[in-house]
Amino acid sequence: MRPKPRLRLRPRPPAPSGARRLARRHPGALLALFLCSTGGALAALALPAALGHTVDRLVDGGPVPWAGLLLCAVLTLAETGFDAGAAVLTTSTGARLTAHLRTRTTARVLAAEPRRALAVPTGDLTARLTARTADAATAPVTAAGAVAGVLLPLGAIVGLFVIDPWTAAAFLLGAPLLVALLHTFTRRTADAGADYQRAQSVIAHRLTEALDGADTIRAARTGAREYRRILEPLTTLAAHGRRTWAVYGRAAGQSALLLPLLMLLVLAVGGLRLHAGAIGVGDLVAASRYAALAVGIGSLTGALGALARSRAAARTLDPLLTLDPLPHEGLGPVPGGAGHLELRDVGVARDGKQDGNQEGKQDGNQDGEPLLNGEPDRKPLLTGVHLTVPGGTSLAVVGRSGSGKSVFAAVVGRLLDPDTGTVLLDGVPLTAMDPALLRPEIAYAFARPALPGTTVEDTIAFGPWTAGPAAVREGARAARADGFVGLLPYGYATPLTDAPLSGGERQRLGLARAFAHPGRLLILDDALSGLDTVTEHHVRRALDERAGRCTRVIVAHRLSSAARADRVLWLEDGRVRATGPHEELWADPEYRAVFRTETGDAEETAEADEGPGAGADGALPRARTEVEAR
Repeated sequence: MRPKPRLRLRPRPPAPSGARRLARRHPGALLALFLCSTGGALAALALPAALGHTVDRLVDGGPVPWAGLLLCAVLTLAETGFDAGAAVLTTSTGARLTAHLRTRTTARVLAAEPRRALAVPTGDLTARLTARTADAATAPVTAAGAVAGVLLPLGAIVGLFVIDPWTAAAFLLGAPLLVALLHTFTRRTADAGADYQRAQSVIAHRLTEALDGADTIRAARTGAREYRRILEPLTTLAAHGRRTWAVYGRAAGQSALLLPLLMLLVLAVGGLRLHAGAIGVGDLVAASRYAALAVGIGSLTGALGALARSRAAARTLDPLLTLDPLPHEGLGPVPGGAGHLELRDVGVARDGKQDGNQEGKQDGNQDGEPLLNGEPDRKPLLTGVHLTVPGGTSLAVVGRSGSGKSVFAAVVGRLLDPDTGTVLLDGVPLTAMDPALLRPEIAYAFARPALPGTTVEDTIAFGPWTAGPAAVREGARAARADGFVGLLPYGYATPLTDAPLSGGERQRLGLARAFAHPGRLLILDDALSGLDTVTEHHVRRALDERAGRCTRVIVAHRLSSAARADRVLWLEDGRVRATGPHEELWADPEYRAVFRTETGDAEETAEADEGPGAGADGALPRARTEVEAR
């Protein structure tokens, strides 16, 4: 029995991004980090005063101030311990926040309509979900730890005032220069970091494109050209990298010049005050320590740089984190429905970028449909589609390349919401159904399916619920995949990395996955294109066995697939040219012309029909007769 989905009935409302929201995930850890950083800073601030007082006691020639020495030792150990705790909490909390941000961003992408979610090129999306999330997640940790960086110099300045106002005034003379240095450093680091991240995204996108088209590149012998194209942004990346280090270098150089001058000025004034008898030796020792802590404001450059990078990374995540989830009214499919499908005035207009096949960029089709990552085009993809598909029947969708077949397949399974009109499944609009309840009712198979999972069995079992071993093997038999799986070293337990698969074998695993997750609607988006004619014959018989229990929508290129369907939908330029049984449409010469480029496939089908099992189904001899008539 299929497990009941355990997902929320209503989509999560859009949530703002930012360090404040992220900090709410682990407030205890951030509070502990704040306390450790603050404790270390307070211990560091108390140590010069204790040290100065102890030195005065020693200079006075009295008994050894063991209590003062012990206090100095305790403060040193406390500072070291707090700093060590802060370092551990920084690492662990940063990792946990990064994991949470990646999970939340990925969930947002998956919950949104694919047309919107995949508007970002795949390579750039990968960079945002990996490197950018790590950078953005450091903001709360850096902010919690930066408290110590602010507390130390401010507390040191206060300590200088307590010891001697003239010594503190000497330090404050150079403070404006130090503040200006930090401001300039932060602004330039943020700009350089954002430019660097953009160049990284361009490289990631081009590399992903090249990996997806590796076979085409090898066949065209354009590897060297692609190599240069992918690495061409490295020049820009290197320039931004050098710019970043130049900013750091200038800040470090200016700090190296300014901070010693400030120290020298403080010590000179302190020495004069000591000579005048205004302060003691211990006060001078404490003042020198406080001056060192005060000029340590330059250590804030690292924290400010991290915050600047985090802010730039967060800006790139904002478009993903604010994606609207698929809207719905929390309804579910009508219990016991047979998959009655109805489209009322459905239209899909390209709004810049749009997809026909939504399983992922790696899931392609041979239909020539526009992909989401394609170029903007205002041409409508579907217009005014009215159609009713009785439950339990099969519908073949045919048409020339670019006619809208894959867009239609995406709309009827709600991988894509139409811009106009309504799609209903057993009388319930798809847009009103909770995706958690709808997904188990619709199974998809694609021309180039993704194969998630570690083993062959894992990838077949992958779906809205994890199919059991019996369902996995039954699905493999229906897809005619059990034969080659049995020849693998460990059968169904063979790791996918050890199972070199042809295109047709990958398609059969995708079909097996669809068969292993039966619902009331099965959609094959060109999922039979890589099969030989004999295997396709057996797969079509497995589809026919689901008649009456499952509605099958088959994006068809081969004549035999259209001939076998109960009904054919003929699309042309996104519009319905005609619908009806294949035998009736065959009388139209223009309908026959749709399959002229498929003559070779049709002839192969006819030859396969003469083999074993050809007489088991009247549709196959009928297809052969139509080829001969043509």
